[in-house]
Amino acid sequence: MNIHYIQHVAFEGLGAMQPYLLEKRHDLSVTHLHAGEALPAVDDLDWLIVMGGPMGIYDYGDYPWLKAEKDFIKQAIDAGKTVLGVCLGAQLMADVLGSTKEKRAVYAGQHKEIGWFDIHKSAELDETVLGDVFPDTLEAFHWHGDMFDVPKGAKAVGSSTACPNQGFVYDNRVVGFQFHLETTPESAAALIKNCGDELDGSAYVQDAQTMLADKQRFTQLNQTMYAVLDALGA
Repeated sequence: MNIHYIQHVAFEGLGAMQPYLLEKRHDLSVTHLHAGEALPAVDDLDWLIVMGGPMGIYDYGDYPWLKAEKDFIKQAIDAGKTVLGVCLGAQLMADVLGSTKEKRAVYAGQHKEIGWFDIHKSAELDETVLGDVFPDTLEAFHWHGDMFDVPKGAKAVGSSTACPNQGFVYDNRVVGFQFHLETTPESAAALIKNCGDELDGSAYVQDAQTMLADKQRFTQLNQTMYAVLDALGA
């Protein structure tokens, strides 16, 4: 299977997904938008994975490629591809699919959420391909300030204390997660190195030591990531 992913910054790649997908003998290709690389033809891919990044999805002045990226995501969804978005990627997908309210689909959350926090599964998730993947409560890794509305026609994944909408499933093949399941100790350390100025000590922001202290957390997190990939047909 041909799996293409979009990377927005050098320090946010596929994380634990990469070795898992390669082990399953999928073909992986990438567009590094931060390096000015061009997007492929939608017909050339089976899956699209859209990764995270520190920019906002409406920051067109600083990142003009965002508009072309949104068009590309829409093409992939309309073409029936499997599309998985993580954090910024999920926000871009929510914007493409459209808000259920008369405002922007993505906006600043009430709280910044960085570190390990529980997600409480939505009852709607049981109606989707991910119904058996998530326990009632899942500890996940987070790094975001913005959030999205669940798009029209999509099912909610769940919520955390700091963020009411943590993800969505649309048509059982388009999945957006505000949180990170792919994070490894190495990729978490890279986030801390490059975005450490966001660790402001607010209510839902942990310090670097707390985030990196327990390696077993990452192992459990990644097992859920693999289960998601399998449920989507990887």
